[in-house]
Amino acid sequence: MSEQAAQAPAKNQRKLVGRVTSNKMQKTVVVRVERRVRDALMGKTITLSKKYHAHVESGEFGEGDLVEIAECRPISRTKSWRVTRLV
Repeated sequence: MSEQAAQAPAKNQRKLVGRVTSNKMQKTVVVRVERRVRDALMGKTITLSKKYHAHVESGEFGEGDLVEIAECRPISRTKSWRVTRLV
């Protein structure tokens, strides 16, 4: 039973696409995810961004790369995301 649970992928796993802004840490990259929202009062479209620390086993991603990150269990105090692929 535990082997099946370990192999089954998470069904509702959050995935985001963003750009790598820093790869200076070991096994960690900082990914900036941008989203566009409409201002409630003026109606202007604005771009909001948020930075996520994501875990990567090998240092294969450089600054400026577009990557997909997926939510996972907490790896450290700031890392709860894992880089899944290069977009």
